[in-house]
Amino acid sequence: MKKSIISMIILAGLLPLSCTDSFDELNTDPTKATGESFDANLLLPSVQYNYVNATAGYNGGILFQSMWVQVLASTTSGAANYYSNGDKYGISSNTNSYLSSTWNTGFRAASLAYEMEQLSKDKPALVNLMNIAIIMQVQSIATISDTYGDVPYTEALQAKTGITLPAYDTQEAVYKSLLTRLETALGALNADAPIPTNDSFEGYEGSIVKWKKYGYSLMLKLAMRLTKADPATAKTYAEKAAAGGTFASVADDAYIIMDEANGYNNGNGAALSTPADIYQVRWSKTMIDYLKATNDPRLGRIAEVPAAGLTANQALTSSGSSAPEVQLGLPNGYDLNGGATDISKSAGYPGGTGAGANVTPIGRYSRPTSIYRTRSAPLFVLTYAETELLLAEAVTRGYAVGGTAAAHYKNGVSAGIQSLGKYGEGAVITAAVADAYATAHPLVPANALKQINEQIWATTGILFNFTESWNNWKRSGFPELKPVNYVGNFSGGAIPRRQPYPTTEAAQNGANYSEAVGRLSSGDNWVSRIWWDK
Repeated sequence: MKKSIISMIILAGLLPLSCTDSFDELNTDPTKATGESFDANLLLPSVQYNYVNATAGYNGGILFQSMWVQVLASTTSGAANYYSNGDKYGISSNTNSYLSSTWNTGFRAASLAYEMEQLSKDKPALVNLMNIAIIMQVQSIATISDTYGDVPYTEALQAKTGITLPAYDTQEAVYKSLLTRLETALGALNADAPIPTNDSFEGYEGSIVKWKKYGYSLMLKLAMRLTKADPATAKTYAEKAAAGGTFASVADDAYIIMDEANGYNNGNGAALSTPADIYQVRWSKTMIDYLKATNDPRLGRIAEVPAAGLTANQALTSSGSSAPEVQLGLPNGYDLNGGATDISKSAGYPGGTGAGANVTPIGRYSRPTSIYRTRSAPLFVLTYAETELLLAEAVTRGYAVGGTAAAHYKNGVSAGIQSLGKYGEGAVITAAVADAYATAHPLVPANALKQINEQIWATTGILFNFTESWNNWKRSGFPELKPVNYVGNFSGGAIPRRQPYPTTEAAQNGANYSEAVGRLSSGDNWVSRIWWDK
């Protein structure tokens, strides 16, 4: 990340004083920032960093959703047994900590955005910053709600006013308020007013044109969440988003380049740069089979079969073969324990690699390439590819969003391939190659919803935006996945559809927590469906 995250304790600067008869001025600490002296622009990178961090690495995404929707897979043995949470829906020693991280870090982002809004309101020069703060609150709260369901909202972020035990709003009420607030904020953005001076979205640099496109693309995504729960609202806001102007090219993608040198790590890269995770995390058979079926050009950039032997499989710097024809996905739900679910018992098991003490049973399965093993890799928020694919679905559903489903689909497929290049030179696929692939694999109207949503799954998964892959799978039902039913799993052999609330909520905010849990279909567990998940 190119912008520094600024501490909340800021040296505001010293003002020279001559003499004064004011007791208040004499007793004011000149090193403490006030609402008038603090530059609210300094908060925006912290908001953005906390937002992307809320669903990255061990905060949830790679441990849970990546394997729930079979983007990745793991035999979850040895030092990396925590991947049982994702691959086998199985409790590990720190599951309660992991499941609370999206909540805690997401609300941290929302809280900072709320503070940024309060510091900016009623200041004409900060009108854009104030409305961007609202947009980021909408993004943060929506992601928390998508993960857990009903959440504190109306009374959330109000600790300064004495509300420390907030009530939970229904997800329906939250979503309708978020869409209304988002529409208002977007309408108030002013290209003639000063722009934010400390923006961490790569290439945005405070551009109001880009922020408007981001906001309307977010509106489209939130609207499409509601296609089953509230079709009328989905249609209304999808059409408003299209009229307002969504992303127009991959140059509009919202993402942050992380900055390891200054301590702002990509959580996924941090995970995959440890020997246990490098060894245990593989691409799922579901994903590899999907890419191989159409000779998707991303396959040779994202997957490699490691060199033979355990040592090479655990090495951070060791590369393997990225030839598409040798890639093989690991089936989900297997282990290395020697019993009925040992990987050697899986259909088509290819055998291990290496010999003697250097043998590995999983050495022939594809793992993520080195583009994912850097702590300064990008973390994606929302892309042009997603937006175009959602517009393709909107047209298919009869919404008046302009264009044709076929054209939006082609744009989305090509863009998803091109956006991978933001991982660095080794991931670049030219626009010509991407366009040629998209042209050769057009949308088939009779199969449109399946094609569109499988592409959303593949594109968000390949960009390691696992929470988005999972949420769109819940909404659409695509791809059609076969659940894992591993012994002792926590979801009754069903793919999890939400994360339970943090255990601290029951302990510290019990009455409000209990009321929210009472609205869940089967209690505070992994399979109760949230409001829009029909």
